[in-house]
Amino acid sequence: MQILLINNNGGGFADHIDIADGTTVTQLFHEKIADGNPDDYLIRVNRQPCTADQVLHEGDRISITPTKIEGA
Repeated sequence: MQILLINNNGGGFADHIDIADGTTVTQLFHEKIADGNPDDYLIRVNRQPCTADQVLHEGDRISITPTKIEGA
């Protein structure tokens, strides 16, 4: 299935990506931000707060934004 990932880490990008059915927010986070700690990011699905175990659905929009910026 396809979702829109908005990754505001570093330069940031937005892209439609394919994920497996049943993928959770936590699974996607660890796949895309391999060495990141979820506590250091604001993660939203369809502009709403989400739980770590929320299952993503076709057409969802997930944004990952760091809350701590190095050098700032």
